[in-house]
Amino acid sequence: MAMGIDGLVSGLDTTSLIDALIKAEAGTQTLLAKKVSKSQSLVTDLQSLNSSLSTLTTNAAGSSTVDKLRGVTATASASSVKVTATASATPGSLTFRVDRLAQSQVSVTAAMTSWSGGSTLTLVDGAGAHREISAGSSLAELAANINAAGTGVTATLVASGTDAVTGDPTFRLQLAGPSGAAGTFSLHDGSSADVTAGTATDVLAAPGAATVSTAQDAAVTLWAGTGAAQEITSSTNVLADLLPGVNVTLTAVEASPVTLTIARSDATVSSAANAIVSGVNNILTTIKTKSNVTPSTGASGSAATSAGSFTGDRAVRDLAAKLSNAVMDPVNGVSPSTIGITISRTGVIEFDEAVFASAMAKDPNGTMSAVAAISARVEAVGKEASNSVDGTITQKITGQQSTIKDLQERISDWDSRLAVRRSRLISTYAAMETALSGLQSQSAWLASQLSTTTSGSKK
Repeated sequence: MAMGIDGLVSGLDTTSLIDALIKAEAGTQTLLAKKVSKSQSLVTDLQSLNSSLSTLTTNAAGSSTVDKLRGVTATASASSVKVTATASATPGSLTFRVDRLAQSQVSVTAAMTSWSGGSTLTLVDGAGAHREISAGSSLAELAANINAAGTGVTATLVASGTDAVTGDPTFRLQLAGPSGAAGTFSLHDGSSADVTAGTATDVLAAPGAATVSTAQDAAVTLWAGTGAAQEITSSTNVLADLLPGVNVTLTAVEASPVTLTIARSDATVSSAANAIVSGVNNILTTIKTKSNVTPSTGASGSAATSAGSFTGDRAVRDLAAKLSNAVMDPVNGVSPSTIGITISRTGVIEFDEAVFASAMAKDPNGTMSAVAAISARVEAVGKEASNSVDGTITQKITGQQSTIKDLQERISDWDSRLAVRRSRLISTYAAMETALSGLQSQSAWLASQLSTTTSGSKK
């Protein structure tokens, strides 16, 4: 900052002179700042490219083997039957009859105001195993003890009105077992030994008690009405692997036969191939756009050129070539054009769904193998470039960030250097003004002395 010395003696615009000198000396710092801006722009573009590469690599990995590409559709002729199939399911059909749905045993005790039996009850499960349960001091505690026993039977205390004699509120214990025929149970007033001896009372068979539903497995009959008829059961309403890779969920009994149909789905393969082509195209387009050299106008109005951030970048150029080759190189000596993947004269990779569908119809395994091979090659190129540790684009980003840090440190050093230079110039010009002031005073004194001497000699 100037110290108010402008033109005190010399009449010079000292501040402007100092600013001009500092600006001239700051030329190097200005060039460094331009390099920082350019490098930051490059890092931003490289990071965006790396993100796109990472997404493409992930997508390609998801279709890099034939097993990952296999797709099937699964349908049932009845809306009450839900069917799902994995890629390993084999196309085909199966007809069956839905005879039963799985359900659990639900039983309720007689209404009571409190537990009037013994201090120990015994729950017997479908396998005949005994579990002794403490009655506790209340019906609520009894229900809690049943739930804590870990037998798979749950107890709920349900209000059931009032006692006709005392007017006290009454409750029933509702007991529910696990789903399936093996989930049957009984509850006895007495110890395990009493149950074995046959002297314990069956609480769920007492007057006023009832079984609301009995435990049973779901059941379907395959090839019903033929000598090969076979019943398939399940403790739940889900039949796992009724066919390999096919799960069936039942929601209602069906009197009419139900037919499952498993068919190959070409949509999965077509979608994967299209995604790879689109992903590679997007990256190639970005690289091409940011590698273009376009006409522009210089500061003086003269013609100039403007280069994109990727112009002349060997790593990015190599990446573009490798991605293009990964898609368009022959697979086992066969051109990708046979499955609808071609490249135009402008370098755009194109995907023809109709040609692909025709290839799938003629040779589904060969077509899927080609897509898987192309995907695997694209995945390999993507990993080589975008790997978070040693990817070529990743390393380039790291290198540019290091360069930016170094340039910013040098710019900061120039700030300090220019500040010192400005201070020295201010001191120099202040000293000059002081010296000129002294000379001006001497000049005035000498002039007055000469004037006095001249006047004396005239007398």
